Amino acid sequence: MNRKLARLISIAGLALVTLMPTEVPARGVTPYLPLNMSPEIERQVERVLILAGKPVMTRPIPVAAVADALNDACKADEDLCEQVGRYLKRYAISADLTHLRAEIAVDSGDSDHAIPNQHGMNVDSSWQVSAEAYIQPSDFLLINLGGIAYDGRATPTGSMVSLGFEYAQLDIGYRDHWLSPFTDSSILISTEAPTMPSITLSNYQPISLLGLSYQVYLAEMSEASHIAYQNRYTIGNPRLAGLHLQMEPVKGFSFALNRQLQYGGGEREKDSFNDFLKALWQPGKYDNTSSDLTSDQEYGNQQASLTSRMIFPGSFPFSVYFEYAGEDTSRRKNYLLGNVSFSMGVDIPILWDNFNLTYEATEWQNGWYVHGVYKDGLTNNGDVIGHWFGDQRRLNDGTNGTSHMFRLGWQTGRGDFIEARYRTLKNDSYTSIKYKRMQELGLSYSFPWSGQSVGLDLYAGSDVYGDRYLRLGTSLEFGQDWMTIADVIQTSSDNSDDSTDLILDIGMNYSRIESDIGNSNNDSDKNNSDGDIHLGFGVSHAVSGNGDLGVRVEWDRITGHDLLSLRVMDYRCRIGNRFALNGFLGIGRYDLGIPAYGYYLGAGAQLLNILPRMDLCVDLRKHIEMERDKVLLSANSRPDEFYNVIGATLYLSRHF
Repeated sequence: MNRKLARLISIAGLALVTLMPTEVPARGVTPYLPLNMSPEIERQVERVLILAGKPVMTRPIPVAAVADALNDACKADEDLCEQVGRYLKRYAISADLTHLRAEIAVDSGDSDHAIPNQHGMNVDSSWQVSAEAYIQPSDFLLINLGGIAYDGRATPTGSMVSLGFEYAQLDIGYRDHWLSPFTDSSILISTEAPTMPSITLSNYQPISLLGLSYQVYLAEMSEASHIAYQNRYTIGNPRLAGLHLQMEPVKGFSFALNRQLQYGGGEREKDSFNDFLKALWQPGKYDNTSSDLTSDQEYGNQQASLTSRMIFPGSFPFSVYFEYAGEDTSRRKNYLLGNVSFSMGVDIPILWDNFNLTYEATEWQNGWYVHGVYKDGLTNNGDVIGHWFGDQRRLNDGTNGTSHMFRLGWQTGRGDFIEARYRTLKNDSYTSIKYKRMQELGLSYSFPWSGQSVGLDLYAGSDVYGDRYLRLGTSLEFGQDWMTIADVIQTSSDNSDDSTDLILDIGMNYSRIESDIGNSNNDSDKNNSDGDIHLGFGVSHAVSGNGDLGVRVEWDRITGHDLLSLRVMDYRCRIGNRFALNGFLGIGRYDLGIPAYGYYLGAGAQLLNILPRMDLCVDLRKHIEMERDKVLLSANSRPDEFYNVIGATLYLSRHF
């Protein structure tokens, strides 16, 4: 591991612990909820955090954060809080076994792909065991012991030493990382691959009224045998450094910036810590190959993402979340992401009669998990460390694609839990490999038995090569007596805050599009103007006496192509009863066969209630340098092209 960087993280954490004022009461370290816990408690914890207005932006989730959320969540659902509170009691003493689960399975079929988010376990694995226990000799020191084992591999996942306090917790060991608000995928890093040894410094108690949180980590990856260096390959263990900065300016809304850098390994270990900082903060200059930067001079393989999550309270609370990520930069500008992916999701923890529903979708361009220096890709022990789509294609075969996940759960009054999950993925087939659509269905049923949880699982489908698979498993999770505390669970959602509105827009747009195709013949770079219909759908809720915050999806037709605009943050300030000003920012998707992505922002004015619950709105907006890669290059052609769209919309907005 990079000694200078590891030493810096360690010294920073120890210094913060040492300098902690003893006169002011401080909370100690917290354990984390395991990422492979049973689905019923996982959904209960998600429900508690949404009811409490606490957006989840990273995982694993600190136990202290869930405990803090119980007071607010109990106002909406006392039975739910009692259940989760009973589960958390195992973390309230000085030592305990917190997790123990064993599974056996039988399978059939030709596929042997990795099951998503299962630390590299393949579909043909016949057994799995996972466990965690902890010892906490003081408030500021915790020793956690854990591990996951299955056919062919055992990893001490969850084994680590933690020391510090609420604003600076240092974790040394096999700690999982998940830098995303999504529950089924994470573009930068997830649990798709086995856990890496790492050093992590973070806080679980937000800092200041802005709700500031951070996480910085350094991990060592498995040995890679194809690290390009001086026209040959060197063998070694690359490093993985990550940074997460998060802000929650108002309750229920968080956004974050994430950076990750794969570097070093073998003979590529000669760079200084100053070189590392330059690559981390100025990737467009120091970490992307260009005409004046050779692959040997390129520091490593970098990724970045912008994430957000917004919770909408009321009778049926739900959350909406986004992830916009880039595998590198564009035009050597640090703020422009290149080879992008975009994800959006909706989580409804209380749909109807103890049902919950989650939908998540991701679209990506062709550069993900493929790199010119690291020919083994962004992998650990052969598995991609990010989104599970990376393991559903041939290694180093960069291709665009889309994935979808639907999940429906139901907790019965007897404590039984039933969950159905459907995943589908389609790689674009413009490479030499003709991929097929991946489809899979997972069904799970768990029920309490003598203080334990018994699970039955069905996992079936076909992969991107057309190979079918079927896996039947049964599991026993010990110490689940929290499930039996109530014969009937009554959901009593908080009706005190029904300020959430659904919004429907219809109107017209007029836009000017500037295209930068990048061919040698500049005649292909054109400026066109066009006008057409405008449609929008969104949701918002009041966050202050005169302020509303929400998200919105807009559709426009520009020069014969669909333009989808996603307002990740849409703020409106009401001035009196008849007038309002609004500002927004988000992501634009211009569909040209292979879509172009870029930033989207604008501002406008509104005349309120020209008819009951109907506003007249005008917006000025701009889509900035939407980029797409040319996967089939022509002669004398730059590998990417860009589009700017500047326009205005006039529309009626109806609130429901």
